[in-house]
Amino acid sequence: MAQYVAIIEKEGPDDAVSLWFPDLPGCISGGDDVDEALESAPEALAFYAQELTEDGRQLPPLRTLAQLEADPEFADDLRNHTAVLIEWPPLTDAAE
Repeated sequence: MAQYVAIIEKEGPDDAVSLWFPDLPGCISGGDDVDEALESAPEALAFYAQELTEDGRQLPPLRTLAQLEADPEFADDLRNHTAVLIEWPPLTDAAE
């Protein structure tokens, strides 16, 4: 089982929440609150993986949180927002 780092962004107390994966450009999830964004994240990751597979590609290698913090492209995002780990494949899919 792998864990991808995701970044949660919330602009204000009443704003929707977005969640995105630094290592997976264009793979995003969202919701009205953090719980909803987290709940839909595995589905977004599954769709992203399916699209890559259909194009004959694979998910890129995982980077750790420390590796992403050392990457200047993502360092500010990681300092200013919440980072979470999203398991892949999700436990619910692995049990089926």
